[in-house]
Amino acid sequence: MRFLMLNWRDPKNPKAGGAEKVTLAYWSALVQRGHEAVWFANDFPGAKREEVNQGITFVRGGGSGASIVEAIRWYRRQPCFDLVVDQHHGIPWFAPWWCRTHCVAYIHEVLGPIWNAFYRWPLNSLGRWQERWTHSLYRGVPFWTPSESTRKALHAHGVPSVSVFPNGVDTQPLATLEAKPLAPPLRLVTVSRLAPNKRVNHALRVVQRLADAGLDARLRIVGTGDMEAELRRRVAEWKLDARVSFAGPLSEAEKEREMRAAHFLVHTSLREGWGLNVIEANALGTPAVVYPVDGLVDSTIPGETGIVVAEESPEAIAEALRQMLRSPDRYEHFRRQAWERAKSLQWERVLPPACDWLERQARGGP
Repeated sequence: MRFLMLNWRDPKNPKAGGAEKVTLAYWSALVQRGHEAVWFANDFPGAKREEVNQGITFVRGGGSGASIVEAIRWYRRQPCFDLVVDQHHGIPWFAPWWCRTHCVAYIHEVLGPIWNAFYRWPLNSLGRWQERWTHSLYRGVPFWTPSESTRKALHAHGVPSVSVFPNGVDTQPLATLEAKPLAPPLRLVTVSRLAPNKRVNHALRVVQRLADAGLDARLRIVGTGDMEAELRRRVAEWKLDARVSFAGPLSEAEKEREMRAAHFLVHTSLREGWGLNVIEANALGTPAVVYPVDGLVDSTIPGETGIVVAEESPEAIAEALRQMLRSPDRYEHFRRQAWERAKSLQWERVLPPACDWLERQARGGP
């Protein structure tokens, strides 16, 4: 069968993130099953118009606002596809109205408050309205998402058919859970694109609050993005130079070393589709402390695999960590439960049911 993924970015795009990483895993799995898998994405400087990687054909055309038109022009010259996956990132491809074949919508999160992080009024309000209108428009299209939180948000927007398949991870779990005593300095890590919606400045505040309480905490920031200069300015302004360091963008192996060395992954995002790096850290024996937001409440099981604080504030995370330092046995429980759960979220376990579902959709099944 022939499958087409419509996604604004592909894995080589400089702005690619977790969504592209997991999409690549699904499309690679379809290739391994003997199917033809194609991925249409926006063009970007230096990109090839068309190339094949891991058996997947990548086609690029157009930029923001133009790629839908380019996709339609390209599509009309292609043999028929059995299934088109319309991946939404705020704005969809409107594929059900031009692909003339079976189509599903793939969405990681309902953006909701994320519109406010990037735009001011009236654009933020327009974005939220457009998203709700789009979901209502797509209510007759089957949806695919990685978390129960997103399913609930889609149901609230009038979408009745939503299938949930949690994301897998490439990170291999440790063969044995090595010792990691919970003792000062408390080692924290955040792994994120440095964008407004990730709220990495809240992680800086966590370190500041711990220091105010007389606790020695060190934060490593892994990643880069538009907010890096602002974050560096705040580190200097808040006199956190000795406590916060920027690792920049790292290879997978280097990133894993940072997560493995940390006591906790700190995740303060506005909202996530799943929180892929939570499970990556868990596989390396590192639990997470996260905000109580969509996606992160799915990737972290509160009181079992990590800490979900009661409110979205640096003070709540700092207090939770302060309390945790008094409970090393509870910390070890979190580590072991997180590590064990990460084993169940390896791709070899996650991919088969998801690919079975995609094949059923390609055949027009329910």
